[in-house]
Amino acid sequence: MTRQRRYFGTDGIRGRVGDGVVTPDFVLKLGWAVGRVLANGKNSRVIIGKDTRISGYMFESALQAGLSAAGVDIYLLGPMPTPAVAYLTRTFHAQAGIVISASHNPYHDNGIKFFSAQGTKLPDDIELEIEAMLEQPLETVDSTRLGKAHRIDDAAGRYIEFCKSTIPSGVDLSNLKLVVDCAHGATYHVAPDVFRELGAEVMVMGAEPDGFNINQHCGSTEPSLLQQAVLENKADLGIALDGDGDRLIMVDHRGEIVDGDELLFIIARSRQRQGDSSNDIVGTQMSNLGLEHALEKFDMALHRAKVGDRYVMEKLQQVGGQLGGEASGHIICLDKTTTGDGIVAALQVLAEIQQSGNSLHALRSVVTKYPQQLINVRVKKMVDIDANEDITRAVEAVEAELGSEGRVLLRPSGTEPVIRVMVEGRDAPLTKKLAQQLASTIEGVLKG
Repeated sequence: MTRQRRYFGTDGIRGRVGDGVVTPDFVLKLGWAVGRVLANGKNSRVIIGKDTRISGYMFESALQAGLSAAGVDIYLLGPMPTPAVAYLTRTFHAQAGIVISASHNPYHDNGIKFFSAQGTKLPDDIELEIEAMLEQPLETVDSTRLGKAHRIDDAAGRYIEFCKSTIPSGVDLSNLKLVVDCAHGATYHVAPDVFRELGAEVMVMGAEPDGFNINQHCGSTEPSLLQQAVLENKADLGIALDGDGDRLIMVDHRGEIVDGDELLFIIARSRQRQGDSSNDIVGTQMSNLGLEHALEKFDMALHRAKVGDRYVMEKLQQVGGQLGGEASGHIICLDKTTTGDGIVAALQVLAEIQQSGNSLHALRSVVTKYPQQLINVRVKKMVDIDANEDITRAVEAVEAELGSEGRVLLRPSGTEPVIRVMVEGRDAPLTKKLAQQLASTIEGVLKG
C-alpha cells in the first residue's frame, strides 16, 4: 500500500506563515531531515534560493541551521527564480536545491520546494523518506562535521547567461519593444537584463520588491496593468512573470492576454517548423479544447495530465515528449532545461517571432479557444467530491446540457483550500451560467 504523504503537496510544502507547518521550528527540522536523507558524506552540499517575501529571511536562516546540524554545507543564492535554483543545483553538483517560495500566492504565504541533483522535482520515495526522518529526534552531528554556509555572489550572472544560451546566437531582439513585469518577485534583478542583453528595448514593471508587494496587482496572475502599459507605450508585447519566475503570461500589441495554452502552441509549432521536436505535447485537464484542435491541425497530439507541473513532467516522460505546460503559464521545455521557466519560455516565443517574421498576435491567432469559466469554491476542509452523489448528479446535468460541445472539470487545489469548478463550451453565456450554477450547487452541498 502506498503511504500517504503528510506534509508534501503537489509542489512541496506551502501555507500561511505561522500556521500549520510553515513555521521556523518545523522548517529547521525539515532542513535537518533533508540533510540526513540526501547527505552523502564530506562533500554534501545544498543550494538555497528564495523569492522576495519578508518571511524568506526567517526560513532561510532556519533551513541553514537544520542543514548545518545534519553536516551539510549550504550555498546561499539570495533572491533567485525557482528555475535558476534548479539550474544552479546541477551546475554546482549539489545533492539538492531548495526554494523558499509560495510562487503566485500573496506575501503572507510561503513554502519550501525541492530539486534533486538533476534539477528535477524530488521523486515521491525521497519525499516519503524525508517525512519519515521528520518523525525522528533531531541529532546534531559532531562539531567537527557541522555544515558551513557560503554565498554564491555571481548566481544572477550565471543564470542570465544560461537563459540567453537557450535561443540561437543569431537571434537579435533589437527591433522589439518589450514591457516586462517581474511581479516584485525573484526575477526582478535578472529578467530585464536577459532581454536587454539580447538587444530588446525594455520597460520594467514590478521590480521594486519590499517584502510585501510580491504578486500584488501585478505579474502573471494580475496582468491588467501590463496590458495598459503595452498599449500606452505602443510596445510590441508584454511579458508577465510570477513571484518565483516559473510562470509566464504574455500580452500582444493589442493589449490582449496570451495564456499558457497559446504560448505552448507557439513553441510547439516553432519546434515542429525547425524539425527538432516530438509531436507529442503535454497539457493538463485544464488545457483548452482550442489548443487540442490547433495541435491536431499540424499532426501534433495533446496528452492531458493532472494539473500540476509534477504531473506534466511525469506525462512527458511517459510519452517521450519535450514540451508541456499549463494554461496558467507554467511551461516546461525539456530540450532546454529541467523544469518550468518563465524567462526561458518567453525567449522561445521571442525567437519564433524573430525567425518567422510574425507578431505575437498573429502567432497566437491560430488557436481558437473555447470559452472557459473557472470558479473557485472555498471550503473549510478538503472533501472527496467524487464520492458525493449530489455533486455527481449536478455535474451530469451540466454535461448533458453541454453535450459534445463542452466539458466539466472539478479539481481540488493542491495549494489552497478551494475546489476549482471549470466549465468549457462553445457558447460563452451558457458556459458562464452553467459554471455559476454548478459552483452554487457545490457550495450549498458542502455547507449543508
